[in-house]
Amino acid sequence: MPGLWLARPGIGNGETSCLAARMQGNRADRITATLTAAFAPAVLRVADDSAHHAGHVGAQGGVGQTHYSVLLVSESFRGMSRVARSRAVHTALAGEFGAVEAGGMHALALTLRTPEEHAAISG
Repeated sequence: MPGLWLARPGIGNGETSCLAARMQGNRADRITATLTAAFAPAVLRVADDSAHHAGHVGAQGGVGQTHYSVLLVSESFRGMSRVARSRAVHTALAGEFGAVEAGGMHALALTLRTPEEHAAISG
């Protein structure tokens, strides 16, 4: 993907690089690219939930791209606590957060599983 540069020296250790400001595309595309590079997911679903939050203080005046839900299933989560998984994802996506007025993401709902956990839940 043109304009994208990522480094993946470690997951959840503060070394995972965020997206370059030069990257093209909308936020859902950037989230997908970043999480794919960082976690090599078996399943990844990114949903823009911004429309459900219209009128909310973090809704950025109806522009969208402020509220997201992510389902991420990755072998990378094996042996990690729920908190460690969440921290790893937040570290990877740190460049997307910030003041809503400046275009930053306001809310991120995470469902983070190993492939076995996902299989047990999905049937």
